[in-house]
Amino acid sequence: MALVLLGVTLFAVDYTLTRPAAELGPTQVRERILIISFGAALLALFTAILVSRSLSLRVRRLKLLAENFPGGATKDRPIEESTDELGTLERSLAGVAIELQRLLDSLRYESARREAILSGMAEGVLAVDHELRVTFCNKAFLKAIDFRGAHFEDRFLLELVRDPGLHEVLRSVLSTGDTQKLRFKLSAANARTFEVQATPLEMPSGRGAIAILHDIADLERLEQVRKDFVANVSHELRTPLAGIIGYADTLLDGALEDLQNNRNFVEIIRSNAVRLSNIAADLLILSELESGSDAREPDVISVRGVLDSAVATVDSEARARDVQLIRENVENVFVSGSRLRLEQALLNLMANAIKFNRTGGEVRVSARESDSQVAIQIADTGVGIPSQDLPRIFERFYRVDKARSREVGGTGLGLSIVKHVVERMNGQVKVESQLGRGSTFTVLLPSVPRVVTEL
Repeated sequence: MALVLLGVTLFAVDYTLTRPAAELGPTQVRERILIISFGAALLALFTAILVSRSLSLRVRRLKLLAENFPGGATKDRPIEESTDELGTLERSLAGVAIELQRLLDSLRYESARREAILSGMAEGVLAVDHELRVTFCNKAFLKAIDFRGAHFEDRFLLELVRDPGLHEVLRSVLSTGDTQKLRFKLSAANARTFEVQATPLEMPSGRGAIAILHDIADLERLEQVRKDFVANVSHELRTPLAGIIGYADTLLDGALEDLQNNRNFVEIIRSNAVRLSNIAADLLILSELESGSDAREPDVISVRGVLDSAVATVDSEARARDVQLIRENVENVFVSGSRLRLEQALLNLMANAIKFNRTGGEVRVSARESDSQVAIQIADTGVGIPSQDLPRIFERFYRVDKARSREVGGTGLGLSIVKHVVERMNGQVKVESQLGRGSTFTVLLPSVPRVVTEL
């Protein structure tokens, strides 16, 4: 553009100077040259302004593009299709901005996914740097240590956890770079046992460590329940087996010839064998209920019919123990589930109410519906249950009064079966008791509309 302007100016001057002298005087020549020069200057100024504005606009676009990295300026503004150096630079920067935006979006997605995974883990996750400063921990870890503060980043681990076991295993990982395992009990308000696995973690500041804390308190409890169960089963089986073996040896040693006692010995052996059979049967029922193997289609059950059948079954035992069995008003209500299992559960409750009653006592049975729920109550006037034993009466083989329990018979599994049967029917069982005044067991089950039973 500058060369064109210069060429035009020179041509105009040359044309003016080459005109015949007669046509133009010296003064006119000078005036023409001044006019041409002034016009050229104005044209140059105008051209410079246009070029300057164009360059300024291009520079502002580049500045906006750079300031809105990554990719912000390219979303609402198209890139000019210019072939000069500035256009090429703008397109290059735009491409870099778009690629950088993609990388950042990918990093944000991966970071959000990692945060979601770590936050949703049931295991506690803890990351520390080479100075044992906390760089990350998830909600499960904060809950385990009962942390109630707002900020934990960049705080020393000692400020959050004072248990030496965790500190020692992390220091060992930082010093040796080897994976370490440890089982310890975290001393917090809700102290629980954890198994921690710590591994080295490379960080910009140097070697760090990351620890995964597995809560094994429930596993320990289940292991203890298993041990208790084995011990209780062994004890329950040993007692009748000892009687069977003892009286069988007595008969073999010559008591078969004792006409006065041999029949009594055989009856004792049979009684203990029946007790063993009952224990085995209850264990099988409990195993089926816990495993869910008895998964038949639920039936619509008449509660009145089940209660009438159960009352008729235990009526003779109630009369033998001089306990009055009273069937109060039972509404015609219905539930869904296994009739056989529900009847078995109610039989266990009634049998206990009769066995642990006093002579001349009462057992009252009733059922009613309220708020789409059926409440079956079995109340007795017996010995009652101490308050400290109430939370454990549904455990397998748990006995409040071991001597009386063995005296009246039973396997120690009845209430555990009741609890599992009711829970399989989406219900719950509650108990209220006063020592020396009796107990009331309430079975709550979802009711079924009568229209279903009429189909």
